[in-house]
Amino acid sequence: MKTLTKIIPLAVSLFFIILFIYAAASKMLDFENFQVQLAQSPLLSTYAGFVSYGVIILELTIVGLLCFHASRLLGLYASFAIMVAFTVYIFLILNYSDYIPCSCGGILEKMGWTEHLIFNIGCVFMAGVAIILAYHLPAKLSVLDHSEDDYMKNYWHRQRSRRMLVFKMATLLVLPAGLMVVLFISSEYIIKKENNFTRRFTHHPILEDKAFDLKVNSYYFVGSNGNDIYLGNLSSPFRIFKVAGQFEKMDTINLVPSTNHQFHNLRYTLQQQKLYAYDGSVPVIYASHIDSLQNPLREISKNDVYFDQLVAVSPAQFMLRVEEKTTKKTALATLSLGDTHQVSINSSLLTRQADGGFDADGRLLYDPDMGNAYYLFYYRNQILQLNNTLQVTAQMKTIDTISKAQISTVVLKDGSKKMSAPPVMVNKEMTAHRGLIFNKSGLIGKHESKDTWQKNAVIDIYTTAPAGYWGSMYVQHRGKNRMSQMLVTDTHFFVLSGNEIVRYRFAQTLTENFINGGSRKPNSE
Repeated sequence: MKTLTKIIPLAVSLFFIILFIYAAASKMLDFENFQVQLAQSPLLSTYAGFVSYGVIILELTIVGLLCFHASRLLGLYASFAIMVAFTVYIFLILNYSDYIPCSCGGILEKMGWTEHLIFNIGCVFMAGVAIILAYHLPAKLSVLDHSEDDYMKNYWHRQRSRRMLVFKMATLLVLPAGLMVVLFISSEYIIKKENNFTRRFTHHPILEDKAFDLKVNSYYFVGSNGNDIYLGNLSSPFRIFKVAGQFEKMDTINLVPSTNHQFHNLRYTLQQQKLYAYDGSVPVIYASHIDSLQNPLREISKNDVYFDQLVAVSPAQFMLRVEEKTTKKTALATLSLGDTHQVSINSSLLTRQADGGFDADGRLLYDPDMGNAYYLFYYRNQILQLNNTLQVTAQMKTIDTISKAQISTVVLKDGSKKMSAPPVMVNKEMTAHRGLIFNKSGLIGKHESKDTWQKNAVIDIYTTAPAGYWGSMYVQHRGKNRMSQMLVTDTHFFVLSGNEIVRYRFAQTLTENFINGGSRKPNSE
């Protein structure tokens, strides 16, 4: 037993020496990137400059303490405390932050956040065991060999030493954990989410109808046809899947492109009974009527343009999001198919407010019933309404107050640009249907409960003719799974959440606001 009390603390000390040397060296070798990644953290963005130096200095100081026998116990205490802080930090990021930043270098780059949380918990346990074994309690006396007074003095001395050990361990648990919680609560990122606008939550705009277990979480919405919903799967690029209106089974439809390409990201969209397959990183588009999928998908565009988003205006016209060759900045384009294929790029639509072009990022939507396209920006409260020739016919706003993207950028040594702080994400996920835009918001409004936001997604609904804010609704999380995508039909609201597709029925108060409907104001609650 005495051998173990010496070997285990020494072995754990050697482990932490190697761990912290590796971690500190990794950060120093790529310090600029490490500092940028810290600045993107929801907990540490305000303190990135101080923390970037402090963590490295602290890790190397702990290494020095662990190298010498006289200071080894102090080094183990410090190892225990810093690993508690790291563990609580990752726990808060995973469970209470909508924004999960990039890794911070070192071992974390080789692990996922959950795996690193488990690793850190193991390190806390190891350090705790090593401290208990290394803590020098007074030797236990035998009442047969010593006087009763000496025995009782020794007994109370041992009891005080045990209590002192428990107190020190508890303090080293509570203080680092408390520090991380305080950083989380006072985080500038959280404060920025408090905006001076008020939502109007309507009375039961959707009611859950049915859910279907998809078994895996890699599906995305392709579109709808009547009561049938079509899904794609990122891991099965040559298949789509149909969930019939009964919501009781899922059929697999195998697809065969008529030509061969080295696809990187083959995706599908279903619009007006036409299925389109595309891979913008490979400039090719395929098409087929929804009733003819047993035949090879016909190639309708090849080598016309590279793109990353596509909507079909008609079988012969598409709107695309592209990257300009000369400026390397995001732009919108039209692709017209005919005797000759024509690509027209409008480089002036996506005005940039911040260096780096990140603020131009957003989602391109098309509403065939209105004949309009919409571009919603992720980082500002702006919606562009576009006609089929990419002319801006209206500019609308979401209800939040972020009119200028709150993005900070930094240029790295290699010339690349990165965000140097967490961006305030205004609009997260959106879709358009019959004159309404459904937008999953990223910002909490005035008088709204943070606890409610932790349990629900908030969907803001906007009218486009006339333009305005209609109201908002909650979509409850499915356990730990949050809504990832949504799809709207004339009668139902569909959500992908984890392994499930969930169907909700629309209330009449909402469907009457579809195009050709009645009043565009919700009933009073």
